[in-house]
Amino acid sequence: MSVVGIVATIKVQPGKEAEFEKIFADLRGKVRANETGNLQYDFFKMKDEPTYIVMEQYASADAMAAHGQSEHFKAAGPALGAVLAGRPTLQIVSKVE
Repeated sequence: MSVVGIVATIKVQPGKEAEFEKIFADLRGKVRANETGNLQYDFFKMKDEPTYIVMEQYASADAMAAHGQSEHFKAAGPALGAVLAGRPTLQIVSKVE
């Protein structure tokens, strides 16, 4: 199997950074606890703007697809949507060995 990943750029409404970080940290805990195919689920904040980079790695394309269909991911959607400043930009990548 080939490791695949997602690099997501997420813009958050100004002043909503702490709320986003709380919601995403909770989601990250659920991903790590429940998704055996998840290898990485981390987020980083850009220095001077309310924009985050999320780095995800999955053991396979099936594991990545399962993440998107998971109950915890779907449940986080409304709370995340309330603090975002638009749709995230996603880049799907494959690990080079």
